[in-house]
Amino acid sequence: LLHEKPYAGVNGSGKHNNWSIGTDTGENLLDPGDTPNENMQFLLVLSCIMRAVDRHADLLRQSASCVGNEHRLGAQEAPPAIISIFLGDQLDDVVSQIVSNADSIKLLTSSGLDTGVSTVPVIKKDATDRNRTSPFAFTGNKFEFRMVGSSDSIADANTTLNAIVAESFCEAADELEKAADFDSACTKLIHDMMTEHQRIVFNGNGYSDEWPVEAERRGLANHPTTADALPCFIDQKSIDLFGEFNVLSEVEVRSRYEVKLEKYNKLLNIEARTMKRMVRRFFLPAINSFAADVARDIAQVKAALPSADQTFQEKKLQTVVDGTKRVEEALDALNTAHLANVEIADQQERANDNAHHVIPLMDELRAAIDAMEIVVDDNHWPVPTYNEILFYC
Repeated sequence: LLHEKPYAGVNGSGKHNNWSIGTDTGENLLDPGDTPNENMQFLLVLSCIMRAVDRHADLLRQSASCVGNEHRLGAQEAPPAIISIFLGDQLDDVVSQIVSNADSIKLLTSSGLDTGVSTVPVIKKDATDRNRTSPFAFTGNKFEFRMVGSSDSIADANTTLNAIVAESFCEAADELEKAADFDSACTKLIHDMMTEHQRIVFNGNGYSDEWPVEAERRGLANHPTTADALPCFIDQKSIDLFGEFNVLSEVEVRSRYEVKLEKYNKLLNIEARTMKRMVRRFFLPAINSFAADVARDIAQVKAALPSADQTFQEKKLQTVVDGTKRVEEALDALNTAHLANVEIADQQERANDNAHHVIPLMDELRAAIDAMEIVVDDNHWPVPTYNEILFYC
């Protein structure tokens, strides 16, 4: 699917962008080996990545921002909009020991997984991530950046990842190249970076109500919408980052920011216009037609049998009439907000209004229509129902 979330309450369609880094001799720098606690090169690379992601979490978030992805992030097996790193229990414990200045670092014991089949050997349990709520997860010898939308290109995400990690590597190299005792300096640098940026590591449930509160306590960025995230692109630290590595000039950064804003606003304009037209031309006529049929049935039964109890038929008619009112009110509110939105000249201001005013009104209208789908007779409904789309019945 090239749309992130076409149906309410259904797992979103997105990308898991598998990212690793290696040498020109084929060595994977994210392969911890059997004892990651003793692998200084791996721990140095890991600590540099922790620093890069923590320092530029907002920039990484905006690299996966698009209209459709807003429907997906934070639910249905998609990660939340708050950037964090999941390392797995074993590696997270190593980081905690390094931060606490443990004299000797020990690995958590990895137990076996008995398959129960005598012909299959005992398999070593995977100590890496199976937390589907994590946006940036270590998975054995690579990271998975799980925020990229299905309709979006991975180019922005990988450009950003490469740039922020390159900056962190450069700073580490500058410090280590002037060290008299390389091993001691490297050990101290790993400890310092992990201590300063341990806040970016989160192993819990990213969908929980407690996580945004905890993320705020840690000082982590939270940009729930594209409109909130895009200004991070033109922060001075982002402009300096891309300029330092000759990735993008300031003019190119600002140009791309304007293009992204324009695309966001244009797509939402199309979606709002389409939604209003569908409601006016398809859904309201279908709901009103069904209400008329129910009213006609009630009248005919009363004419034939005045004493008939039609409590439930009348209740159904009242439900449809109330639902129609709810749809009309939601449609009117959306129309007013949409017409005002397209008059906003400043693209960022317009994007903010779209994200925090227009989209919530679109959600209200959708909820009103969805409530009618389960009441209106299938023969009246003008589009395939959720049952037909998802369950073929």
